[in-house]
Amino acid sequence: MLGAIPQALVPAPVLGVLFGVPALAVLGREAGLWQFPVPENRRLVPERVQHLREWGALQFGFEMGTGMRTYSPSALPHLCVAAVVLVLPFPGAFVLAAGFAAGRLAMPVLSNAFSDDGAWTEVWSRAERVVRPLLAVTTVAALAVAAWVW
Repeated sequence: MLGAIPQALVPAPVLGVLFGVPALAVLGREAGLWQFPVPENRRLVPERVQHLREWGALQFGFEMGTGMRTYSPSALPHLCVAAVVLVLPFPGAFVLAAGFAAGRLAMPVLSNAFSDDGAWTEVWSRAERVVRPLLAVTTVAALAVAAWVW
């Protein structure tokens, strides 16, 4: 809903430029062309959360899902926030949230399904140079299309 404020007050071409600049920066970062830090909270969710029953699962999901307590190896989640604020209409935010949740779920599921010996880390390390830019291009393209279509 906060995205409705700038989207109502600022002309669409200006919002497009305001989104395009960080999109290009993130594409370059994810492709390894340059490095810059992204906002992150370098703390993990404490283990005591698992002893809070249902509330622990809710707290864990909220803190990890929003990035309140997690490491951020990618700038793509930050670009998604920029898209919600600058260019993505309200209904698109729900689609983006579902995609973000699926992405957050995919990595641990794939890692756990791959093997118990930690070999997934090696596979990811070998594939990361190709997969990271591919994910960035896919994300930016999907956000741009969603903003244009809606």
